[in-house]
Amino acid sequence: MSSTMLTSGGIRHSPSTFTSSPASITLFRRLVWEGTVPLEIRVDSKELPANSNRGLECYFIQAPRVSYLPLLIPEIKRFLQDVVFDDEAARLMKEEDWWFESEEGHLLKWHWPIGLIYDNHTTLTTSRPGSSTSTRAQAVPLRLILHLASPPTDKLLLSPSAEACKQAFMGQMKEADFLRWGNTKRMTGLRKAEQDGIWEGIKERSFIPPAFPPYLRKPDHAPSDNFDDYWRVASKVTPTTLPARPGSPPAGQPSMHTRPPSADPQGAPDRDSAYNVRSVPIRLYLPEGPVLQDLAPPVLEDGSANTLADLLSLHLPLLFPAPGPGASPTLAYTLLQGVITPLEAELAWLGACMSGADGWVNICIGLGRER
Repeated sequence: MSSTMLTSGGIRHSPSTFTSSPASITLFRRLVWEGTVPLEIRVDSKELPANSNRGLECYFIQAPRVSYLPLLIPEIKRFLQDVVFDDEAARLMKEEDWWFESEEGHLLKWHWPIGLIYDNHTTLTTSRPGSSTSTRAQAVPLRLILHLASPPTDKLLLSPSAEACKQAFMGQMKEADFLRWGNTKRMTGLRKAEQDGIWEGIKERSFIPPAFPPYLRKPDHAPSDNFDDYWRVASKVTPTTLPARPGSPPAGQPSMHTRPPSADPQGAPDRDSAYNVRSVPIRLYLPEGPVLQDLAPPVLEDGSANTLADLLSLHLPLLFPAPGPGASPTLAYTLLQGVITPLEAELAWLGACMSGADGWVNICIGLGRER
């Protein structure tokens, strides 16, 4: 199956065939982990302290998809202190009062991964991307407004701090764990150091070199490549795509991101397969609408693999009619990790290879007739 990937430089085609070999599992997980989106963050001009360098209050960054807005604040604060604020304003600034809004005035959900925020905004503001490279628009920065005071606590619910973000992230991981296995034993079975290490991996990934020219960069402006460290722990709770199909024999080639049969106390090498989970943790985000969540078993009652088309035709039949003779065209498209996802994609594969760091497959629905 083919797909189209949105990157910071535009849209490109991914390989036409997906396999479930250990190498391909690692490849797609690394693509998700290393994905970034362009952000343009501008301080609300009405809240700039006196003596600020106006005209410089705009900050550009390639933010990791797996990160969260509160984790960007330390780097943004350093930029503002170095370039925009004077010493007195920098001393009085309280970053716990900072909060983000979209350019259109929508309060941003700080507990959503940045990639999800970007994809959700994309489906809200654009129609279905075309198939011709000559007509594709380049990916543009998501324009955010940074407020320095008066956070709307009644709408934010919790202070958008790094600690609150950590608690929300761990809660999402445990919920995903329960949906997959019917319990949270895999998450609660991790040592505290391992649980903390998962979050520290997100924090380290969140440091991206500022968009400064080389002569302005500081020595510590270097991205962290901690993919292997993160997945060494995350693979203990995340299913694999082996065997590749229900009833298929498991592949014999080991991988650091798939548990070997010897690690299974019951001696069943496919116990941790994505095709054997109770449900794939998946959510559907409608444009300016509700978030849909339901049990999504990886295998249907007839033994065939559950696909994205099956899920969407069940929950959104008017937008995604069931295929068949005389079927109406689809009126929407799906965006997952910046990818326009093929409807024939199997949910088990998506859950094992394309889920976010929190374990969820977050699919944004955009309106646009099939071409």
